[in-house]
Amino acid sequence: MNDWRIYRGVGQPHDGVRQLPEPPPWRDFAAGRSDPEAGPEDPSSARRLGVRRRMVENYAPRPAEVDAVNAALYLRRPLLVTGNPGTGKSTLAYAVAHELGLGRVLRWPIVSRTTLQDGLYRYDAIGRLQDVQLERAQGAEAGAAAASATSGIGSYIRLGPLGTALLPSEVPRVLLIDELDKSDLDLPNDLLNTLEEGEFAIPELERIADREPVVEVLTHDGRRVEVHGGRVACTAFPVIVLTSNGERDFPAPLLRRCVQLELEPPGEEQLTAMVAAHLGDDSVSTGRDLIDRFLDREPGEVVAADQLLNALFLTQHAPHAERVTRERIADLLMQPLDRSR
Repeated sequence: MNDWRIYRGVGQPHDGVRQLPEPPPWRDFAAGRSDPEAGPEDPSSARRLGVRRRMVENYAPRPAEVDAVNAALYLRRPLLVTGNPGTGKSTLAYAVAHELGLGRVLRWPIVSRTTLQDGLYRYDAIGRLQDVQLERAQGAEAGAAAASATSGIGSYIRLGPLGTALLPSEVPRVLLIDELDKSDLDLPNDLLNTLEEGEFAIPELERIADREPVVEVLTHDGRRVEVHGGRVACTAFPVIVLTSNGERDFPAPLLRRCVQLELEPPGEEQLTAMVAAHLGDDSVSTGRDLIDRFLDREPGEVVAADQLLNALFLTQHAPHAERVTRERIADLLMQPLDRSR
């Protein structure tokens, strides 16, 4: 179409939104959830790894990245990945899970209010109390109601992403602890014992272990599993990828327990593979000017790779726009992320 704009700023209602093209592959939520090739993987895997997972097939990671992942696998240690936004820290977890056939990635996004408890499990005591009161209100005897609530305690316990990753299994699960540097000061230290021992207790289940030695609970990814004696202990230590944008320093005890990897911004080979994986081979040639602009940015200027992908995708849908419009789109979407500029 000659005019690529949907919103024109004219103030007159129209149905132009129905003319929107298909979304960028990395923002196509419907396709990710209905992709028959996804198998047991997380639906977001398709969005992160490119169309038909071409990212992991063509990306050609640097030798240091491959060595760090293998060191973490051999030593059963978490991998602490730092780097600027958009360098592929989170994607690394999905690439490992895909190549090694480890299934769905468990993701634990960290915010300032996140606690260790959030990652291990949640016990819905209020929901359980409400159900007891509902049974009593419906005429059930108090004793029968209490017994029902006790025997069904597992219905009110849900393991978090870390708790689910620590469940016994033949092969390890992949756990992405995303943006650990966003946490409060206590969380990195709180993680130490769990990461070292690979197990944790659920006191609510330990208290009734003599009466209910095996309790079925819900996992973070929606399965039901048995917990024995009120404790969860891994048999295969999970592949844990902790990411950080480098906004804070971590305590030495945590660093000692991790294999550390500093991710550099993607070079020309990695960037070309990334563009081809998400947008197709033709986009590499038609978007060469924007790719070169990304690679030739000033030293120290932080621009994420997904900003380049956004610019390439949008300029593809404005093929007849004059060059000044193409440049304006690139300026809009490829602004440096460091505010000092």
